[in-house]
Parts: sequence; structure tokens; C-alpha cells
Amino acid sequence: MTEAAASDIQRAPVGGEPADKSPRTERGRRTRRALLDAAAAEFGESGFHAASISAITRRAGAALGSFYTYFDSKDAIFRALVSDLSDQVRDHVAPGIRAASDGIAGERAGLESFLGFVRQHKEIYRIIDEAEFVDPASFRRHYATTADRIAQRLREAAARGEVRNDVEEVHAWAVMGMNVFLGLRFGVWDKDRSADDIAGVIADFLRRGLAP
Repeated sequence: MTEAAASDIQRAPVGGEPADKSPRTERGRRTRRALLDAAAAEFGESGFHAASISAITRRAGAALGSFYTYFDSKDAIFRALVSDLSDQVRDHVAPGIRAASDGIAGERAGLESFLGFVRQHKEIYRIIDEAEFVDPASFRRHYATTADRIAQRLREAAARGEVRNDVEEVHAWAVMGMNVFLGLRFGVWDKDRSADDIAGVIADFLRRGLAP
């Protein structure tokens, strides 16, 4: 690792803990972002086992040494990528959900935004599916945190009298399950119906099924 590269990461505290490789500079953040984007393309196209660090760095236009400035291994960047994709989905759907008039409208907006995201990032399905075997903890965390966000939204909608007052974890996982498979069918496999149309069907389904 070069002296310049080393200066761009947070160093570990004394005591044997691993170094925090989070970039401290804008240049470092751009490099890490490029590596993650390249990893998404490489894992999405080749799969985890066939993908290589050298292929990721070539896609990113980065030196091999730059990879190790931010990630210890192929496993490490894969784990970081699963977390990053989860965050990207969260951030992509959040504005529409926040702007919605009520809880069901929020779920409608979230699904429509999610379908749009999937159509631009089809690789997310292969990467998340492989995470079940490559890093089960990341796989479980991806779905658990997503379901937690949906459950929180449903509870808030219930408190406002917009949906039934007995909404719980089961409802949240059911909503998430629908979204996941709708994304697969209408985002990855085909785009023969508009995201707006699909979201409208599900909003009507939820509004009836979760009526107060």
C-alpha cells in the first residue's frame, strides 16, 4: 500500500482491532464507490465464485493496490456490496414514501420506485440470492432490515387510523415478499407492464386487505 493510499483510511486503534477502512477524503470515497459499482457489475455478470478482484479493479479503472486500501478480500467487498445495495434501495424509495398522502399510498410509491430501481440494477437479484450461501448473515440482515422498515411504516399508518390496528411483523414480511417477487417478474424477467400499473394493483390489494 502506498503512503498516499494509507493516509486515506481510518487507522485502527491500538489493541489489535482491524483497521477501519472507511475513506476520509472525497477522492477516497469516489474510488470506493467505483470499486463497489464495478463489483456489482462483476458479481452480477459472473457470480461470486467466478468473479475476481483483478476483474473488479479493471472495471473500476483502479490499481490493484487501491482495492486493498478499502477491502481485505473478495468476501469483504461482497459483504460491503450487499449492505450498499440495501442502502441504495432504501434511499431510492424513501422520497416517494415520505411524500405520499397516507400509508398505503406510501407503499404504492415505494413499490413503484423499487421496480424502477430493479429495472436499472437487475444484478441485485443474483447478488442477494448468492449472499444466502456466500454470507448468510448479510442475506438475513438485508431482508430483516427491509421488513423492519415496512413494519415501522405500517405501525405509523395504523396509529393514524389509515390501516387496521393489528398490523404486525407478519404483514410486513408479506408486503416485502410481494415486492420481491413482483420485482423479479416485472423488473428482471420482463417489463411488459408499467411500474405505475403494477403499483396501483397492489395498492388496491393492500387498501382492501389492511382496511381499518
